[in-house]
Amino acid sequence: MRGKVIFLCEEPSMKIFLDGLLPRIFPGWQAGQHFLCLKHEGKSDLDKSIARKLLAWREPDVHFVIIRDNDNAACLALKARLRHMCAAAGRPETLIRLVCQELEGWYLGDLPALSAAFGFDVNTPKNQRLFAQPDTRRKPSQDVKRLIPEFQKISGARLLASCLEPSNNASHSFQIFFAGIRRLVERIELSHTHLLDMQTILKSGK
Repeated sequence: MRGKVIFLCEEPSMKIFLDGLLPRIFPGWQAGQHFLCLKHEGKSDLDKSIARKLLAWREPDVHFVIIRDNDNAACLALKARLRHMCAAAGRPETLIRLVCQELEGWYLGDLPALSAAFGFDVNTPKNQRLFAQPDTRRKPSQDVKRLIPEFQKISGARLLASCLEPSNNASHSFQIFFAGIRRLVERIELSHTHLLDMQTILKSGK
């Protein structure tokens, strides 16, 4: 793939998760070459960093994605505020994706992956009913902790990145994230193909 996708992540666990998941979604992707995940220490740190990074980044063919927990905030108002920040920094095309409500909600969307990651079955009929719509859970981190008492954010992110199956995830916010990244990559590749075609035409003199 031509260019690079820069992910501005709210917290270290999201960086760990994406570092492991993205090469599985896009075979051949390498961290630092095709994508780069930058961690922040919470929402305030991310918000303060957005304008600075978008304004200062001078590497060509770079595409930004902001990924932030919703944490029961007003989704539309939050996205509008982030879009305004990106536009003010000269990057209105930045892709913004909100996690409902926390990263652990994406884990609840794939109970078989949670089972595989930690070695015991949480994919029971009761849990399937309880977490059928994981985005509606107010504190998914607490739900995961109740299911798996030894769960830790960093090690859990690393384990789940190797087990989670994107196409089977019941989290709507995960599917929106997944589809948005796929469309972004398709646009990048299409743009590169068009550029190569134009270069070929110019060289041929037609």
